Amino acid sequence: MFEHFFQCPYCWEEISMLLDVSVSNQEYVEDCEVCCNPIMINPRFEDHELVSFEALSIEQ
Repeated sequence: MFEHFFQCPYCWEEISMLLDVSVSNQEYVEDCEVCCNPIMINPRFEDHELVSFEALSIEQ
């Protein structure tokens, strides 16, 4: 597991998330721990290293 810090695209608070480095390409929805809005999370790993990370708002 890899801890990654980023800003929520809704409330702009810094939050952290544990990411699974064993899966190269991931995409899932996680609620912000501060404002509870849904965030589309898209991390990408190569050789167990984080090479890209997106945290996008989901239009409702």
